[in-house]
Amino acid sequence: MDFSEKWGKDVEDAVRLALQDLKVERDQVEVIVLEEPSRGFFGIGSKLAKVRVVKKKEPEIEKKEEEKEKRKIEEPSDKDRKEKTVKSGSRNKSRSRKKKSRQQHLRDESKNRVSISQRPPDLKEVDDAPAMDFLKDVISRMGLDLEVKAYANEECVYFEISGPDSGSIIGKRGQTLDSIQYLTSLVANKDRDKYLRVIVDAENYRSKREKTLEQLANRLADKVQRTGKNVRLEPMNPYERKVIHSALQKNAAVTTRSEGEEPYRRVIIERK
Repeated sequence: MDFSEKWGKDVEDAVRLALQDLKVERDQVEVIVLEEPSRGFFGIGSKLAKVRVVKKKEPEIEKKEEEKEKRKIEEPSDKDRKEKTVKSGSRNKSRSRKKKSRQQHLRDESKNRVSISQRPPDLKEVDDAPAMDFLKDVISRMGLDLEVKAYANEECVYFEISGPDSGSIIGKRGQTLDSIQYLTSLVANKDRDKYLRVIVDAENYRSKREKTLEQLANRLADKVQRTGKNVRLEPMNPYERKVIHSALQKNAAVTTRSEGEEPYRRVIIERK
């Protein structure tokens, strides 16, 4: 029997009788008061209390039942689990391929940007260079008044940008120019087996920037040698870090290294 209904002179008396009937303790039951007791008027019309005492379910059994029902709802079937595993594996492989492709392109771009202070001398002006239309379309959509010339050979294409809005296409520390060069390189190398080196320059900015970085590297190297304290430069792209490393490669007093992850990777200049 899971419950018992009893009368008593008050609620507690009725509960006591029901507990005796069920042979359980007070904390093992729930009590429902069906009728409150009443003394009446001078004993006339008095009423007893009536309660229903119900046994509580065993916590372990109740918990197991809840967990079982929850698993039925939440746990996937073998088929769903296999499909999820296959999809997850495909996504991981896709992300891995994209990451490797991105890293390879960054390495190629790093090589691409080395020693580009001047246009390679063996390039010839061309009217229809790979990604030329893409670059002109980007400039047009930016609403800039600029002229683009292209010089190319089998291994490299150099885009020379000039005009009143050159400052806008260069951006802060050349960030806009670097981004446009990266995108242009992606377009130019799409479906190509052999990597094509792409350089996008504006008003000879890259040559000027390279000289500025070399001067900065030498000035900071002197500071490190003088104070004995390391210097951490601001985050730079692969090309700019390469310029710093190259400028101080033969310096007998200091050494350089890079730390951090792209795009926040930076050069550290240390005393030897």
